[in-house]
Amino acid sequence: MSGLPERIERGFAAARQIADAVLLEGYVLYPYRASAAKNRLRWQFGVLVPPEYTAQGGEHSHQRTECLMEARDGDRLAVELRFLRVQRRTVEQATAAGFESVERLELADRDLVEWDEGVEERIELLVPVEELAGEGVQRPFRLPGVGETGLVHERDAVVGRVIRRREQVDGLLWLRAEELPGPYRAQRLTVEVENSSAWRPSRHATRDQALPRSLVSAHLLLGLEHGRFLSVTDPPEWARPAVERCRNERTWPVLAGPEGERGVVLSSPIILEDHPRIAPESLGTLYDATEIDEILALRTAALTEEEKREARGTDDRAGAVIDLAESMPPEVLDRLHGAIRGLREATGSTALGRPEQPWWDPGDDPGVDPERDRVLVDGHQVGAGSRVLLRPGRRRTDAQDLFLDGRTGIVEAVLHDLDGSVHLAVTVEDDPGADLWRAQGRFRYFQPDEVTPLDGTAPVEGTAALDGAAPVEGP
Repeated sequence: MSGLPERIERGFAAARQIADAVLLEGYVLYPYRASAAKNRLRWQFGVLVPPEYTAQGGEHSHQRTECLMEARDGDRLAVELRFLRVQRRTVEQATAAGFESVERLELADRDLVEWDEGVEERIELLVPVEELAGEGVQRPFRLPGVGETGLVHERDAVVGRVIRRREQVDGLLWLRAEELPGPYRAQRLTVEVENSSAWRPSRHATRDQALPRSLVSAHLLLGLEHGRFLSVTDPPEWARPAVERCRNERTWPVLAGPEGERGVVLSSPIILEDHPRIAPESLGTLYDATEIDEILALRTAALTEEEKREARGTDDRAGAVIDLAESMPPEVLDRLHGAIRGLREATGSTALGRPEQPWWDPGDDPGVDPERDRVLVDGHQVGAGSRVLLRPGRRRTDAQDLFLDGRTGIVEAVLHDLDGSVHLAVTVEDDPGADLWRAQGRFRYFQPDEVTPLDGTAPVEGTAALDGAAPVEGP
């Protein structure tokens, strides 16, 4: 946006590296070829489809951002809506009779194929904050349909052409702000982005047909000329009730830019933390969602020449990834292997360099004895040596534990964690490796309500009706 106040422009420039990563998150996935199965269902984040398609497509036509700001008198708010517009590309081969459509046009260095390219679009506003009161400010926008054709030359001859087409996309930006009660002069800012395209899909319209008329990877940059925003992740205590009433739909606003800066917010369809940043070791965008630079760089460099040809013909951005992986020297690749951001001592040390006494040593705590402690389960004392029936609960995150349902085990120890929870260390009966696990101190762990006592001992007096578990002090 030309003519932005210096503070906002500086803040947007610092935040734009993250905003670009959001814009292109998952744009093209390894192995970067159009024929790859995972590149046939694209555009997973921030897709706003035409309103008439929402009922049959299960996606949404709008997103809503709400956050708190402390604007000053005469302040201005800058808004930058950023998204990709799908550009459909088809390929034709030159023939004696003209041009004919083909799935693949083979060239010396690449194979051009049909593909949906992403063209970046920006809708920009600079609005006095005082105009956001009441109904606020509405800004409709229209991006007209565009078609273009480019000839493909090889060895000074026309061998084909590429046809690109972008459909018309209509949208609406709606901004408003309301003063919050209290002495702090804070305001709740609401920004809604809507796809208002008047496309009328047929009953059997597909997502593939809706995408060229959609806003893809839609997100916002918001900046105040003089004021500041409040974090929705970690707000000051006085603002917490107001933050909890903010309603964010399909976006998540975070403070952007350098640590400590509060003049810019990035509202993203991907959940981020405040002040996100790109790892300094990363040399370029790899586009793959949840990318790990080292692994992707190695795998990309290992593609066959035929695979690289198709990747270069799939998309210019994919071709740049191939070139990056091929040109990366070993010392640069080594930098991707891991980085230490900071070091601290685990236990601290004295001025003489001797280790300090740990803040808690279970071996010196007379109230803890895993081999002698007992816990009440269904009115029975259960401890080391007790036989139990295993009944893993639904909260289990390891599905393999469910295979032990109905098996029997021997309790090896009763353990208490720092949160006051009780855990039973168990070896499974009839496990041929039980002795080895026991010698190595490797057990299965269950909570008391996940076992049933099998010892046949009588319930502890006065606890026959007790369900669940309660700790018993001492052996």
